[in-house]
Amino acid sequence: MFAENLSRVRGRIAAAAARAKRKPETIDIIAVTKTQSAAMIQEAIAAGLRALGENRVQEWESKRAAFERSGVRCHLIGHLQSNKARKAAAIFDRVDSVDSLALAERLDAAAGELNKRLGVLIEVRLSCEDSKSGVDIKDLDALADGIIDSDRLDLLGLMTIPPFIEDVELVRPYFRQLRKLRDDLRGAGRPELPVLSMGMSHDFEVAIEEGATEIRLGTALFGARAAKA
Repeated sequence: MFAENLSRVRGRIAAAAARAKRKPETIDIIAVTKTQSAAMIQEAIAAGLRALGENRVQEWESKRAAFERSGVRCHLIGHLQSNKARKAAAIFDRVDSVDSLALAERLDAAAGELNKRLGVLIEVRLSCEDSKSGVDIKDLDALADGIIDSDRLDLLGLMTIPPFIEDVELVRPYFRQLRKLRDDLRGAGRPELPVLSMGMSHDFEVAIEEGATEIRLGTALFGARAAKA
């Protein structure tokens, strides 16, 4: 089943990339493995995926031993509390949800203790939903400069989670806004910031049309999660 789902997803990626006059190979899939079993994750790896996204530090800590020699990289894509920054720096290859300077400073210190460099994305909050995390737009420049000035963090780009809206055309402005924010940040001697992580199972085609370089897919790959009893 997974291989069939992945084939369909790749076809949709190719079609969206063609509409945007982009190459599909410039778009990476992050397989969201929240609640997925080790067997399902192994199936994803066997099908050729090399990037996994986990929402919680504890969940990946319990799974990671089975995949340490698999060559995959794991991204923390969920909200990270500052008191878990050291553990996150130790077990993840990248943290995609940095939303404050305090968190960035803790990750930087932890990476220094571990003698490693840590790639990060800034999560930007573009909606007014209380449930969404992310830095406010007005604080984005200061956070970006703080990360760029850090000793051990590499700022690679931006991430956002827009509201869930059935009509994906209503989501398009959020993706377009994130791309503009990234483009604006590139000036004044800042790095290129090549990564735009945006788009999930229901809206990734629109995200690709608006410039996504990474899409985070769970349901589209693994199927719907079983409802809790």
